[in-house]
Amino acid sequence: MRKGMNVPVPASAVRIELSWRGGARVPDVDASALLLAGGKVRSDVDFVFYNQAQHSSGAVRHEGKHAGAEVTDSLSVNLAQVEPAIETILLAASADGGTFGQVPGLHIRVLDAAGGAELDRFDSDNASVETAFVLGELYRRQGAWKFRAAGQGYDTGLGGLATDYGITVDGRSQAPPTPRRPPRRGPVTAPPPPPPRPPPAAAPPVARPRPRRPLHPPPRPPPADPYG
Repeated sequence: MRKGMNVPVPASAVRIELSWRGGARVPDVDASALLLAGGKVRSDVDFVFYNQAQHSSGAVRHEGKHAGAEVTDSLSVNLAQVEPAIETILLAASADGGTFGQVPGLHIRVLDAAGGAELDRFDSDNASVETAFVLGELYRRQGAWKFRAAGQGYDTGLGGLATDYGITVDGRSQAPPTPRRPPRRGPVTAPPPPPPRPPPAAAPPVARPRPRRPLHPPPRPPPADPYG
């Protein structure tokens, strides 16, 4: 579907998959969801992302990444469980370590949670310097849910996106501050044990000088004359 289009969502629960082609120089991408009432979050509880993986209602969960031919970060949304005050669920993405212009094949899919059938798909193919995106939104109209392809980018990162919808960044709103992404760490491994030390070498024997013998024996004195 194209940017700005909207379609009905004929399912009571959906899985949202944000996918892209990974690579050595491709930034990591994280999916998140903002639950809006009157166009704003009510508090930081309405922000679901990697550091706050489940909404208090249980309706929206961040399910994490898996890698195959593509890298996918997923959210699950139980539409039947969304609180009546929530009118819109923004489906967002943020880039860690680069911009979305460096992320090939970025797209979002809406799948029926019951059987996995694809209901909608939006490919974002015109990104450049953006570091955060609202890729789509689930919204209510006359008691039914719809999906709209948004494609709205931010060059101010997840903080700039969150500020627009009521999350505090630098004390500019009443909601608690946006938690920052924890530093990425590799697997922790114990250092290898040091090699065993060789046994101390025995001290070499001390060479003692031998007494030197003369090459020629000294002459013997003549025998004494017995007759004097």
